[in-house]
Amino acid sequence: MHYPCDDFVREPALEAWRGVSVDASPRVVWARLRQVRLAPYSYDLVDNLGRRSPRERRDLAEPTVGSPFTHALGADRGRVLAVEPERHLTATILGAHLSYVVRPGPTGTRLLLKVVARTNRWVAPVFSVGDLVMARKQLLTLKRLAEGD
Repeated sequence: MHYPCDDFVREPALEAWRGVSVDASPRVVWARLRQVRLAPYSYDLVDNLGRRSPRERRDLAEPTVGSPFTHALGADRGRVLAVEPERHLTATILGAHLSYVVRPGPTGTRLLLKVVARTNRWVAPVFSVGDLVMARKQLLTLKRLAEGD
């Protein structure tokens, strides 16, 4: 499957795919995904200086190209590269490019994430393992919150 981040990185050394099934509509999943601009929703002690990512859903405007991607370690991080509301959010952060894709399914929604990066081929596996841990936590947190809505 083609992801929008593929358009920004040709011949990446790292390609990582993640995904969760969410028992909620694509609209609800998208509303939760937009919250990533407030905080990472991963391990708050690691990437949010111990400050808990907001659990209540806030009414945020749609992300726009050029706006900050997230708020982590006390500052805005990354930048939005492309967005199609309720379908995908593509951004760059720490040298990686990533696309979150919201796909309707027969009984809910799939929230997919692809991360690509140009990096040293020796560094890519280490980066991938770190991303696996953090991205898994993020996706599971967003899933739990969306299903609670």
